Amino acid sequence: MNKTIRRASVFTLLLVFALLVRATWVQFYDGKALAEDKDNRRNTIALYSEPLGNIVVGGESITGSARTKSGDLAYKRTYTDGSLYAAVTGYSSQAFGATQLEGIYRDLLDGTDNRLKSVLDTVTNKRSEPGNVITTIDPDVQKAAYDALGDKKGAAVAIDPATGKILAVVSTPSYDPSRITTGDSVAWKELTKDSDKPMTNRALRQPLPPGSTFKLVVAAAALEDGLYSSVDEKTDSPDPYPLPDSSSKLTNENPSAPCEDASIRVALQYSCNNVFGSLAVDLGQDKVRAMAEKFGFNDASQDVPVRAYESVYPKDMDKAQTGLSGIGQFDVTATPLQMAMVSAAIANDGKLVSPHMVSQITDSGGNALENYDDSADTTEIVSSSTAEQLQSAMQTVVEDGTGTNAQIAGATVGGKTGTAQHGENNSKTPYAWFTSYGKADGKEVAVAVLVEQSDAARSEVSGNGLAAPVAKAVMEAALR
Repeated sequence: MNKTIRRASVFTLLLVFALLVRATWVQFYDGKALAEDKDNRRNTIALYSEPLGNIVVGGESITGSARTKSGDLAYKRTYTDGSLYAAVTGYSSQAFGATQLEGIYRDLLDGTDNRLKSVLDTVTNKRSEPGNVITTIDPDVQKAAYDALGDKKGAAVAIDPATGKILAVVSTPSYDPSRITTGDSVAWKELTKDSDKPMTNRALRQPLPPGSTFKLVVAAAALEDGLYSSVDEKTDSPDPYPLPDSSSKLTNENPSAPCEDASIRVALQYSCNNVFGSLAVDLGQDKVRAMAEKFGFNDASQDVPVRAYESVYPKDMDKAQTGLSGIGQFDVTATPLQMAMVSAAIANDGKLVSPHMVSQITDSGGNALENYDDSADTTEIVSSSTAEQLQSAMQTVVEDGTGTNAQIAGATVGGKTGTAQHGENNSKTPYAWFTSYGKADGKEVAVAVLVEQSDAARSEVSGNGLAAPVAKAVMEAALR
């Protein structure tokens, strides 16, 4: 063969081989990356080519799919009572992705979850019928919380202490996910630029200083440690309490309250800062932190299954800062979910059942793929004796203390108010908190409410005045 022709032939074969290698690489490696690229329009077209599965509350779907009138996307997501349930569902948008339950269970809801595939589907790679997400949310409790918060900026969480089922997750102001399902950029900009942050899930994802509601954690630590044997034993707590290594003193909102050397019961009843600042210092930050972490603080992976932001009890404090932490100030932060967990554990004789707002996920025929009610973990936080004492002291708060607005005829109610400082030198409107439990006729519920801002005058901002009535409405709905 001619030498030149031979060389040209070899070179041509090398080029063909290189093309085959490149084609194989693109098909089996780059192809997968391209197929999974979030900006690949074909993925969105495939996602909305068929109706999605649904999120279910109280046996009824609160989501749906509707035929679009134009464009290359056949269906769009729809929501029933979208603003009411936005803190539960999140959104599924053709342009902006998916969040919360819509995002966590995207594969289940679009039919691509491998657990949905039959043998034939696996062979043909056919998209399966989508599954559904069955929530633990009680529609009556959810609506009661939403209506009671009204135009206030805040949040509420309700938990069944015995099962860990989350009965309500509400954040206000809210938004209707239907506004952004088709990728309306005007609506998206309006919602994301709104200073009231309606798309922020305040119930799960905005930890703020819990104020005096944190005193329950300190009380639990004092009883479990044996610093005091009973909620009725007098403490060694001067009023005002001089913070160690500081010129500052802890005073009380009510100067005439019997807070000097008050027992834990009386200190909770009147929300005595001097007592709980003193208890925190006497216990030391490590013991308080250990108790806080048993309740769920400092947990960066708290999934319900939506990831909740971490509630924090800080480290490396001096004694003065430790004293402030005892009244839920300094750098202590908590979500309403976290404070509902505190009341839930106390109400459930010291045992915390892991909170969850999805009961089960099913295939299109209603067959359970996973049951979360059966797999909920139970952890002993405090002894039954400590829990019983704290329940009794919380009842005193509601019956004859700072939480009287939470009283419910015919029900046993315990609670703790909180008014947390906001801004440098408390220059901004304080946060109003209330955490509680209610029991009646074999039913029980734990509730935490945060009112971040309202139309009330600053002098009227208090846990009893703003948050307790919301908690009462939620508990009444749950105990019916």
